[in-house]
Amino acid sequence: MNLIGRYEEKAILDDFFKSDRPEFLAIYGRRRIGKTFLIKQTFGESDCIFFNVTGIQNGSKDTQIKLFINEIGKVFYQGAEIKERDNWIDTFDALSDAIEKNVLKDKKIVLFFDEFPWMATHRSGLLQALEHRWNHSWSNDKRIKLIICGSSASWIINKIINNKGGLHNRITRKIHLMPFNLKDTAEFLANMKINLDHKQVAELYMTTGGVPYYLLPVEKNQSATQLIDKLAFQQNCLLFNEFDNLFSSLFENSSNYIELLRIIAKSHTGIGQEEITSQSDEISRGGRTIDRLQELEDAGFIISFMPHTHKKRGKYYRLIDEYTLFYLDWIEPVKNTLQKKSLESRYWQEKHNTPTWYNWAGYAFESICYKHINQIRKKLNISPSAIANGWRYVPVAKSKDKGAQIDLLFDRDDDAITICEIKYTNEPFSITKDYAENIKNKIAVFKERTRSKKQIFFVMISANGIKDTIYSEELVQGIITLEDLFA
Repeated sequence: MNLIGRYEEKAILDDFFKSDRPEFLAIYGRRRIGKTFLIKQTFGESDCIFFNVTGIQNGSKDTQIKLFINEIGKVFYQGAEIKERDNWIDTFDALSDAIEKNVLKDKKIVLFFDEFPWMATHRSGLLQALEHRWNHSWSNDKRIKLIICGSSASWIINKIINNKGGLHNRITRKIHLMPFNLKDTAEFLANMKINLDHKQVAELYMTTGGVPYYLLPVEKNQSATQLIDKLAFQQNCLLFNEFDNLFSSLFENSSNYIELLRIIAKSHTGIGQEEITSQSDEISRGGRTIDRLQELEDAGFIISFMPHTHKKRGKYYRLIDEYTLFYLDWIEPVKNTLQKKSLESRYWQEKHNTPTWYNWAGYAFESICYKHINQIRKKLNISPSAIANGWRYVPVAKSKDKGAQIDLLFDRDDDAITICEIKYTNEPFSITKDYAENIKNKIAVFKERTRSKKQIFFVMISANGIKDTIYSEELVQGIITLEDLFA
């Protein structure tokens, strides 16, 4: 399998390796996203000593240390067994001794500690041992290129990147590895000799969210609908059983995080922080709701918006992870039935193009658009300095005011705001008289509530474009299609 995309990440790793100083890189990203593959493909065959050890989920400290010591023997002593150590200080000493005794002074050394949070068992002293070893020897050895990797974004961010102790400001580079975008997903499939058009790739993306591992079982000569049936709606298939494993690997007490996602998923237009907190107080049992929301956002499952010009009202959140949305909407409701027997009757093919399917697809397509803001900017020729945001106005109870929801807007520096409406339909979207009036009312509410004097431009983001009507000619000043998101 070739390394697809990851151009920015490869540039970072190239500079990391070529530098003439010691380097300390932190890389994080959700389970199955390709972190280990990226590092091994980059350094596994490079002209260096590549030391790679992986933590074991729920493994004891003794088990983690034993595996670490065994790897030292394989890499530095031709596979010979070496004496086990009792603690991490001595274990890192053994690694440093092996480097000094067996590595030439001009040979670069990549130390890749994969799933490092799993190694850091309770009271293991691993983090303190790493701090000591980096500060007292490795940070003075220009050969050393240290990589700390983990699926738990919050752990890597809090314990490594934002460390307040001995590792404070020691990180020289960091990578947050995200899911593939649409273009890279299509290229990944093509590399597997699977050629699907953009519509088919997009529907597959709505299910997998661009996670490379979820695409590996995909087979040739089948439509996206057939592939989703096999990926998600047969007993013991990949997406059927992935959900619980995914969250248990990322978070302690993962049920609390899942409950927050359920609350957020119920509102397709977004839900305010205060409302989430009020619903989750009993769930969180300790008032950590805000922290957990931040951890879910760091991991890429949700996105927060600060309401445009109404910062005092606080953040609101939307679920943007396609797989999570797909699981909660489609797999979980039928999971008990599927566990009893495999579903042989083309379940997803029967659900395809139903009203419920379109409702879900519309929400999933909005999530895709949020992940392709750069492509939308470029198509509309909007400066990177323009602030991308969402906006909504929810009237107080019993008020006669009209509410309004804007899917996406760009607050620009050239005294203008571009407002975007997002639609997913199989045919070009038709702007009717009623729909045009709805948009005009929405813009009017926006102007009134924000008191903005900026020029308003209206853009349709429609998967298959729009039909030319008298209302579209009057209203629409730009069109983004699915093809543009693949740019």
